Amino acid sequence: MASAYLLVAHGSQDPRQEVAMKQLAEMVRKKVPSNLVSVGTGYLELCSEPLHEQIKKFGKNTITQGCNRLKVLPLFLLPGVHVMEDIPAEVVMARQALSQDIVIDLQPYLGSHPGLGSLLEKQLAATTAEARIILAHGSRRLCSHSSVEALARNLNAVAAYWSVPPSLESQVEKLVSAGYRKIAIIPYFLFAGGITDAIALKQQELKLQFPEVSFQLTEPLGVSTELANLIWDLANEPGRYESTGEQAFG
Repeated sequence: MASAYLLVAHGSQDPRQEVAMKQLAEMVRKKVPSNLVSVGTGYLELCSEPLHEQIKKFGKNTITQGCNRLKVLPLFLLPGVHVMEDIPAEVVMARQALSQDIVIDLQPYLGSHPGLGSLLEKQLAATTAEARIILAHGSRRLCSHSSVEALARNLNAVAAYWSVPPSLESQVEKLVSAGYRKIAIIPYFLFAGGITDAIALKQQELKLQFPEVSFQLTEPLGVSTELANLIWDLANEPGRYESTGEQAFG
């Protein structure tokens, strides 16, 4: 069955996300054997249409191109409420609207791919830190944090969250109290945006608060061939990855 692909992000008022999403979609499209297959982008929030309408419109368009399967790929890093509840509900509504015209498959979320750890390791290789903090957004679905904790352990780091405890500042305080003076902060976010800008400002505040400490802030994951490869894996070999919300590590 010929498949089309829809990359779904949270949505943002920051134009950098849409630019990055289009770049990433183009990288994924280059991996598709047929030039007739579409790779599109969709947004869960902050969009003029609800996600199920976006899926429905994209699905109808791909049917005219000869595709009879649509793979929806959530580009989310944590198995929070959006991944476990909101997006599946939107997919169900889209399926009901399109009936039997096209098969819609919801693929595993991006954060379930163990290869993300390797991407972060490459960023950390350029730092000289004695201690590391993986800073994720966080979720009110607290059981979703186990994937971040596992990622942090594998990278010899501690986890912190932007929206829920433990905060970046509290984790820095613990590390400073333990004697660390070179600390790397790794934003576990997909693209640059308002939150990563706020993290950079927070780093400046921490420098003033702890003048004896050297802070090194890495970039978010960003658009790369490696990230496109992970998305392609999830699109075409979903059985290899956890789809229940926990991240696997090999």
